[in-house]
Amino acid sequence: MKTATSNFKRFGSVAAIAIAGTMLFSGCAANESTPAGETASDLSGTLDGAGASSQGSAQDAWVAAFQTANPAVTINYEPSGSGAGREAFIAGGTDFAGSDSSLKDEEIEGGFASCVADTGYVEVPVYISPIAVIFNVEGVDDLNLDATVLAGIFKGTITTWDDAAIAALNQDATLPSAPITAVHRADDSGTTKNFADYLGKVAPDVWDAEAADTFPYSGGEAAQGTSGVVDAVTNGTNTIGYADASKAGDLGVAKIKVGDEFVAYSPEAAAAVVEESPLVEGRDATDLAIAVDRKTTDPSHYPLVLVSYVIACQEYTDAEVGPLVKAYLSYLTSEDGQAEAADSAGAAPLSADLSAKVATAIEAIK
Repeated sequence: MKTATSNFKRFGSVAAIAIAGTMLFSGCAANESTPAGETASDLSGTLDGAGASSQGSAQDAWVAAFQTANPAVTINYEPSGSGAGREAFIAGGTDFAGSDSSLKDEEIEGGFASCVADTGYVEVPVYISPIAVIFNVEGVDDLNLDATVLAGIFKGTITTWDDAAIAALNQDATLPSAPITAVHRADDSGTTKNFADYLGKVAPDVWDAEAADTFPYSGGEAAQGTSGVVDAVTNGTNTIGYADASKAGDLGVAKIKVGDEFVAYSPEAAAAVVEESPLVEGRDATDLAIAVDRKTTDPSHYPLVLVSYVIACQEYTDAEVGPLVKAYLSYLTSEDGQAEAADSAGAAPLSADLSAKVATAIEAIK
């Protein structure tokens, strides 16, 4: 049985050591008895994962449910951000990573320390969620934004709430003559990459930076993690930010323009755009990275969406890890697991077609 102690000795990079030092053992308290009517599992051991904070609420629910059904298993997930999660997994410091952006070609080429050489990796979507444009603006309850205006706000070329460009989209609103505080992620974030990818594809004349985990422009206010952005928008004045929709809470959420309509986010609209988006070309059969169609003009779609992945090995150097990872990923992507994410975090479930592809990819884990 793999223990937490032996696992933490495998952390190799500075980022991995940092995560190890702050790992939240959220799973430990959820090791409850097996529910009545279920057969006790023979799985045992500990899994450590880290990465996307967008998955935080869903991971909490997944861990609790999985450990209840498998009381001899402990799963720890640290919502350290997508970049830190991928770095820790690559270095061999965790058993899996959560990431809102798919692996880069150079990350794939560099290999993964916990994987048996030349056996490959698995990258599957587990969590589909809208990105909410959250705001806290005095006297404004409803806000419409198109990609061009949104890009200008976060790039810093639109600096006051009563700017003519914002006013033109919100003729019934009383916009304050006040500076805009645009809050972005300070850490390497897949949410940032998805946000930037949307703006770069839909408003390229304004957003001229390449989509990346790092926020590309100076100015604005930086905050650590999803919770940091939400806190900064909530506690600030005349603020705006972007965050996984599950964390929007009671904040105002802007509608974005899709085609000729302003569209509010919903799990259904997020699922619709993912369903009609192709896979990234040139990847292995066990890599189901999705190239989201940001340019859709169908108002039943919400293109400001993130697809969050779990990244794992096809074969682990520690042979006891593979069966645990395979079982956990199978649960996350099952009908029950996806329903749990929908209930706990408002996520959009994987489509039947995508679920079948995911199940095939997970079968490669051993």
